[in-house]
Amino acid sequence: MPTCLVTRPSPEGQNLCNSLSEYGIPALHQPLIRIEAGRQYSELVDLIQQAQIIIAVSQHAVYWANHALEKVGQKWPTSSRYVAIGQKTAHKLSKASQQKVQYPEVSDSEHLLAMTELTDVGQKQVLILRGNGGRDLIYSTLAEHGALVQHCEAYQRIDVAFNVDKSTQQWQQFGIDTLVVTSGEQLNQFVRSLSPKHLAWLQQLCLVVPSQRIVEMAQRHGFQHIINSQGAANPDLLRALSNR
Repeated sequence: MPTCLVTRPSPEGQNLCNSLSEYGIPALHQPLIRIEAGRQYSELVDLIQQAQIIIAVSQHAVYWANHALEKVGQKWPTSSRYVAIGQKTAHKLSKASQQKVQYPEVSDSEHLLAMTELTDVGQKQVLILRGNGGRDLIYSTLAEHGALVQHCEAYQRIDVAFNVDKSTQQWQQFGIDTLVVTSGEQLNQFVRSLSPKHLAWLQQLCLVVPSQRIVEMAQRHGFQHIINSQGAANPDLLRALSNR
């Protein structure tokens, strides 16, 4: 049975820890980032109302965009075309907008760009709802196809500081042998924050990540024992961890 350190932000990270506890799997929660309203939060309402195609790259983007609309009593436009990067984001966007939302079978930029909904975008006003950075391939490809594309930073990821020496000692005393990281950004940040001694300990852990891309990133960081959960949703992670 693994003993897990979960780094994904709240509330999903704490929810995963609670689910693991129900399975009898000990877990600690150490979020590496917290989510706040983005620097373009005040522009969201106008940008959403002007967009012909709205692309949401994460559930956080949907949450903060919907928050901005509800704050001023406005609804999502009914004439826009809606696309999301993954099934859970699509479900959240559909629930918020009360509109049909398309999403690719594989949750990445390349498969999203291959969707028929995004093949005829010439002179279309396209809005990409995202955090502070990321998904530049979507922007550049749609712009090459003639779309009038605009990013909007609906939310931002803020690093969470922690005492590396004290925390590592606590994790070792707790018996942590498995690390759960749900994004490449979190993995890079975690590795950067550790001294060579602490990193050497971390590299000995079993690392659970949601995609092959992050598997390869982890290998470059020196991790040897890596499990691909084949998805970032908590049920995917829970399945991978409970099968260990």
